[in-house]
Amino acid sequence: MLATVFDAPLDKNALDTGALDIRPMTPAIGAEILNIDLGAPDIGERIDDIRAALLKHGVIFFRDQDLSQEQHIAFARHFGDLEVHPATPKDQPNREVLRIAHGPKSRGQENYWHSDVTWREKPSLGSILLAREVPECGGDTCFANMHMAYERLSDQMKRMCEGLTAVHDIARVFAGRLDKAPEDLHEKFPPQRHPVIRTHPETGERVIYVNTAFTSHIEGLSGEESRWLLAHLYKTAMDVEVQCRLRWRKGTIAFWDNRVTQHLAVSDYFPARRVMERVTIAGDKPYFSE
Repeated sequence: MLATVFDAPLDKNALDTGALDIRPMTPAIGAEILNIDLGAPDIGERIDDIRAALLKHGVIFFRDQDLSQEQHIAFARHFGDLEVHPATPKDQPNREVLRIAHGPKSRGQENYWHSDVTWREKPSLGSILLAREVPECGGDTCFANMHMAYERLSDQMKRMCEGLTAVHDIARVFAGRLDKAPEDLHEKFPPQRHPVIRTHPETGERVIYVNTAFTSHIEGLSGEESRWLLAHLYKTAMDVEVQCRLRWRKGTIAFWDNRVTQHLAVSDYFPARRVMERVTIAGDKPYFSE
């Protein structure tokens, strides 16, 4: 997808999603797409409709998808180049697949609101997560519409935030998980500066673009001011009226737009097992357009 600057937000309700069988999850975000096989030989003919549904709903869900890793990768490639996450083992086949597995010896650690890989210079366009094994109950994932969260800010708060830049740092999460010193991670992935409010490159929407996982501070503010403002902006994702919640089944796929959503994996299923596989689509450098 090419980045395009819009003078006014796109009317997402007017997006043509073709003949897809779509069931919205909430008025704010999320939709389930029924009666579709993402591994079908002719899936390429439906990519434009699926892309339109992603832009319209922020996150889309597909049930009963029996995809191999190769089919998972092939489907994701329809939307752009793919990333390899630094947590992926170097000797793993299909390195585009990030395996996220938790069980009796590994409690889930994704239970905070975040957008994926904002520590990259060009954070991801989207993530496609496939459930391989799920607990009998629990382990849901919540999603938040961060454009709607932005729209709920006061006009004065919007104006203040629109001129600010935040720093995003991989070491905040992955120094511990990868057992590496921050400076070693920074050699390959230096901290990145992104606008606190970004413009979605396809819809023109303005989006809150800081998150609890990777944002370290806001430039130009004192430490106290930065912590206060970040805490205020983080809380906007916690409003249930901008959210939806997915209950996983084996074979469920969630495809979310990292440019406009945040998500939280509910880690309430320990010590049961939950095994997911994620393929991530590369994106563009965030910007703010007046």
